[in-house]
Amino acid sequence: MRIFVTGATGFVGSTVVQELLEAGHQVLGLARSEEAAQTLTAAGAEVHRGSLDDLDSLQRGAAASDGVVHCAFIHDFTQYAAAAEADRRAVETIGVALAGSNRPFIVTSGFASLTRQGEFVTEEDTLDPSLPAFRHSEGAALALVPQGVRAMVMRLSASVHDKGDHGFVPTLIAIAREKGVAAYIGNGSNRWPAVHRLDAARLYRLALENGVAGARYHAVADEGIPMRNIATIIGRHLNVPVVSVAQEEAPTHFGWMAGFAGLDLAASSTLTQQRLSWHPSHPALIPDLEQGHYFANQTEQIA
Repeated sequence: MRIFVTGATGFVGSTVVQELLEAGHQVLGLARSEEAAQTLTAAGAEVHRGSLDDLDSLQRGAAASDGVVHCAFIHDFTQYAAAAEADRRAVETIGVALAGSNRPFIVTSGFASLTRQGEFVTEEDTLDPSLPAFRHSEGAALALVPQGVRAMVMRLSASVHDKGDHGFVPTLIAIAREKGVAAYIGNGSNRWPAVHRLDAARLYRLALENGVAGARYHAVADEGIPMRNIATIIGRHLNVPVVSVAQEEAPTHFGWMAGFAGLDLAASSTLTQQRLSWHPSHPALIPDLEQGHYFANQTEQIA
């Protein structure tokens, strides 16, 4: 199949591109810069110039493909509402191009609006309307199913980890470096799911090839790691104290991360593993952190 991939040079998307190419698919990757275009060409993918805000480019890319994997997101968490709205518009625009075709369309989402008071979120759970919608893509994707799109939702773990990660865990490490302490909120029992990005990429491919319309799949290997455990490892590697921060002090300490650092996002992938014969095989988050690459300084990372 010829697959249009948004976010094709990002941390997750670049690995999805490689997974698809190695499986014999053709990839048309969205590139908003010359550097991104060169990266895609070097990887063996075709280049489609455009951006998440260029809706015409998204529609053309989708129309020219046999399926779409939507990984792109504007990761400006200080303007999260605007980023979520741009994501929704992108999903709806791509959906217009795919309507009536039954072509697969995988839309990336997460767990932030699915917390279940200490229980594990499953693939059968739907968005909780009482919680703020951290991302609108899930509802937008599933609304396309009646329009003849084989739309599916890929819920990514809070931590998609590997070398080169620049997501939530590196942000926690940066805050610990700045503040001189590795912190968690309250008793730190709230949990985050995690998955290695190579395992996540394989799941995207399996869903593209075998997934069913309207399905929600969970890219989850670690079902729930207590935030206290993550803070403890950060503290040990940085040689800084590990401390608890009161809920009311969290915004001051964590900044924009406070809203995520206190969430209990534990999730199961049992149904995903059964339905797509997906079994995570790469290192879990704690062993990955213990390798030390998350704590290398910038010079070491570049080298």
